[in-house]
Amino acid sequence: MSFIYNFILLFASQLLKILALFSPKLNLFVEGRKSVFETLKNNIQEFDKTIWFHAASLGEYEQGLPVIEKVKQKYPNHKIIITFFSPSGYEVRKNNTVGDVTVYLPLDMISNAKQFLKVVHPEMVFFIKYEFWPNYLKQLKNQNINTYLISGIFRENQAFFKWYGGFYRKALKTFTYFFVQNESSKLLLQSIGFENVKISGDTRFDRVVAILEKDNTLDFIEQFKNNQTTIVIGSSWPKDEELLVNFINQAADNVKFIIAPHNIKAEQITNIKSQITKSSLLFSEKSNFDLSSFNVFVIDTIGILTKIYSYADIAYVGGGFGNPGVHNLLEPATFGIPIVIGPNYSHFSEAIALVGLKGCVSIKNQSELNDAFNLLLQNEEERLEKGHICSTFVQMNKGATEQILNNIS
Repeated sequence: MSFIYNFILLFASQLLKILALFSPKLNLFVEGRKSVFETLKNNIQEFDKTIWFHAASLGEYEQGLPVIEKVKQKYPNHKIIITFFSPSGYEVRKNNTVGDVTVYLPLDMISNAKQFLKVVHPEMVFFIKYEFWPNYLKQLKNQNINTYLISGIFRENQAFFKWYGGFYRKALKTFTYFFVQNESSKLLLQSIGFENVKISGDTRFDRVVAILEKDNTLDFIEQFKNNQTTIVIGSSWPKDEELLVNFINQAADNVKFIIAPHNIKAEQITNIKSQITKSSLLFSEKSNFDLSSFNVFVIDTIGILTKIYSYADIAYVGGGFGNPGVHNLLEPATFGIPIVIGPNYSHFSEAIALVGLKGCVSIKNQSELNDAFNLLLQNEEERLEKGHICSTFVQMNKGATEQILNNIS
């Protein structure tokens, strides 16, 4: 199986070079890896102490961020090395300040794994949520390097739990400890012989709780809101926007809307704005305007949605009409805001929980969206109660980071 895996990986590495000629994202994936070892050698000396964190993409990085920050505090004399597999993570967070060196993870070739660990020589390694690269894990095992999985999630359909999954089960033996999010993940690992498992919960709760301690002020949002009831629409996709624009166009003039689409390409932004009949303004055009005079504010930039949620009275989180489903609910939830989402949320435990607790409302068509918004707009008591449910849910689930830090060495 090891031979087949490595052969497929070698073939894929060559195929990616060809496909990269036709795909900007794959081009970033391929080109970004060419200078990794040079970057590492220029920034890590043989005498440096290092700790390595690996995240598949942006979501996993954000999930692991509370642990990265606490480890950095606990081990101030170590360099923090952060790797990403995906361009959607690396390109957004390559200039982060918590890591001393941030690079793409070279493909899981045996030679790459050996060279990477020789240059980085980490004392501890953290894989965030998932991504199990057999050759890296084998080299970590061979070198007796403490390796942890944090905020792990396991499901029955993964290869580890199939009759043919011996090769992948062997890779799991690398881990010193598994910190998983739930009981089902723990039971699955125990079913294949792993007892070094602890249910620590999800570190994302710690990240969003920490947001409350930061300065979330945005003067231009405050000016736009102008003490009016405001619905913030975060990470919306076209199917979300189709329903949302219909509601916006017939909403009362004393309700304000902020739209932060998932895709901020010019054509997408133009398409959204052209469908809105209310007075609307783009973030990129806000200079020299009285923002309080507009009904709709379209955010055609990234990086400020979390702070914008702090001004919301109601939040709509997009992605729930697509696959795998809804985006991050915890950021608006931590601010104590009632949330509306689309129908596809079954892959996300926090969404399932919040819908069950009635802090979040799932809708599947225009009529249900209209009813959900109208109820929250007209009934302040209902709005505050659902918001309280959301904030309490976040507070009750914090603490994963502390559990992890107390159990590593």
